[in-house]
Amino acid sequence: MSQIIDRRLNPKHKSAVNRQRFLKRFRKQIRKAVSDAVDGRSVTDTESSEKITIPAKDLSEPVFHHGPGGRREIIHPGNKDFITGDRIPRPDGGAGQGGRASNQGEGMDDFVFELSRDEFLEFFFEDLELPDLVKTKLAKEVTHKSVPAGFAKDGIPPNLHIVRSLKEAQARRIALTMASRRKLKELEKTLAELEEDGADEETRRDLQKKIDLLKAKIAAVPFIDTLDLRYRNRIKIPKPTTQAVMFCLMDVSGSMDQYKKNLAKRFFLLLYLFLSRNYERTDVVFIRHHTVAKEVDEEEFFYSRETGGTVVSSALEMMRDIIRERYPSQDWNIYAAQASDGDNWPEDSGNCSRLLEEEIMPYLQYYAYIEIDNDYPLGLWQEYEKVAGHWPNFAMQAIDEPADIYPVFRELFKKKA
Repeated sequence: MSQIIDRRLNPKHKSAVNRQRFLKRFRKQIRKAVSDAVDGRSVTDTESSEKITIPAKDLSEPVFHHGPGGRREIIHPGNKDFITGDRIPRPDGGAGQGGRASNQGEGMDDFVFELSRDEFLEFFFEDLELPDLVKTKLAKEVTHKSVPAGFAKDGIPPNLHIVRSLKEAQARRIALTMASRRKLKELEKTLAELEEDGADEETRRDLQKKIDLLKAKIAAVPFIDTLDLRYRNRIKIPKPTTQAVMFCLMDVSGSMDQYKKNLAKRFFLLLYLFLSRNYERTDVVFIRHHTVAKEVDEEEFFYSRETGGTVVSSALEMMRDIIRERYPSQDWNIYAAQASDGDNWPEDSGNCSRLLEEEIMPYLQYYAYIEIDNDYPLGLWQEYEKVAGHWPNFAMQAIDEPADIYPVFRELFKKKA
C-alpha cells in the first residue's frame, strides 16, 4: 500500500496564484461590479463576501480570423445538401441571455464570481483616501527604510559588486608590484645596453636571471584576493511617517433610537475598517455624548447602552481640548466624523457652529458630518450649513437607511483629482 503526501507549499490554496491573476486581469470589470453591488448593499454584516457578475462579452479573448469580403473556396466535409454556387442563408438564433425561448442559436451566460470579504473591501477602499494628508513627522513608533550606503568588505554573495571588487584588486596589484616593475624596467634597459656593447655572456646571463626572478615575483601576486571583495552596503534610516488622528463623535441621546444608533455604528465601523486597512499610523479617538461627552474605547463606543439628553457642543468642546493637549496641529493631520440625528437644544446649535468656525475648523484637514434620518432637517443641520459655506473642508451627508451607508461613505472619502 502506497501513500502520497503533498509537501508543496500552500497545498490548500493551489489556485491562489491563478485567482490573483484573474483579479488583476479583469480589475476594471470587477471594480465596476463592486460599484454596482455597493449601491444595493447594506452594512448588516461586514464579514460577508459578495457575489459579482461579469458580462460574458468582457471575458472574450482576442483571436485572429479571416476578414470579410473577397472570393474564397472552402470544402466542408460531410455536405449533402449544397452544391457549388448555392447561397447559404444566415441562421436566426438567440443570444442565450433569457427572454423568449428559441430552438436555434447559442450564447453564454454572464460569469458569476464570488469575492471574499477582504477582496471586496480591497476593491471598495481602492479609490478612497483621507483628504489633504500632508503633514509629516517622525512617529513614536519610528519606521525605517533601507538605503544604499557605499560598499562593505563583508557581505553575502548576491550583494557582491563585481566592478568595485576588480578595481580594488587592480589597485592592490599595482601597489604590490610597483617597485618590482620599476626595477624590472631598469634591468631590461641595462640588458639591452649590454647587448649593444657586446658584453660577456656570463654578465648577461646573471642579469637575465634577475629579470626572470622579478617577473616570477610579479606573476606570483594573485589576480584577486578575498581582501579585494566589496559588497553593496545598505543601512536603515528613520522614515518620515504621516501622522493622522480621526475623531469619531456619536450622539447617543434619547432621540437617537436603536435604529438610528445602529446606522451610526455601521458607518463608524466602516470608517474604522478603512483606517485600519489603509493607514499604518492613525490614531482613532472615540467620543460618545448626550448631555455630557465622554472619551471611550472602541468596545464601549460600539456597544455601550448609555443614553440621556442632548448637548452636542459637549462633544465638540472635548475634541477641541484633546487636540490642544495631545495632537498639535503642526504635527498631526486631524480629521473628524460626527453622526447625529440633528436633534439638539436650540440654544446649543449656535454654540456648535461657533466652536467649529472659531476653534476647530482652522486646525482640521477635514470634517464629515452625517445626519441620521434627515427627512426634516433640524436646527443643527441649518447651523452646519453655515459652517460648510465658510469652510470647503467641511462636508455634510444624510443617511436614512442602511443602503445609504456605502454610497455616502464613498462620497465623503473619494480621492480628489
